[in-house]
Amino acid sequence: MEYRFGQGYDVHAIAEGLRMVLGGVTIESDRGFVAHSDGDVAIHALCDALLGSLALGDIGHHFPDSSDEFKGIDSRILLERVVAMVRSKGWEIGNADITIALQAPKIGRYVPEMRAALASLMGIETDRVSVKATTTERLGFVGRGEGCEVWALVSVFRP
Repeated sequence: MEYRFGQGYDVHAIAEGLRMVLGGVTIESDRGFVAHSDGDVAIHALCDALLGSLALGDIGHHFPDSSDEFKGIDSRILLERVVAMVRSKGWEIGNADITIALQAPKIGRYVPEMRAALASLMGIETDRVSVKATTTERLGFVGRGEGCEVWALVSVFRP
């Protein structure tokens, strides 16, 4: 078998009165992500990791924020399209490891639901998807509650 790995990173600002969606799950909050799409920063980082694993560019190349087609789009659709690209090249997803840095709200209770949602969208078992939530101990823009950062690492293989 042949293996490859990809890394993704994304960040979004947070503002009052917007919906917060992370890992395909709506988070209870009076604040949400500023974005052209629904702002699911976890899915965006995951898409970049998957695309990067096969040197297919990045999410902005495939789904530009200058396009009205993607205005307000559900990021789950973007992930499904990226997974289809990966599979169309003859590759399968091995696993995904995602770290979400967000000061507030606390999202630990949503982790099992995120893992299940992401696994389902990628067509893999839940035990191959890791989601970890952390804060930045009040340091930097994340610590001040101004934004969220997400890192994703994936493995893909060609049987």
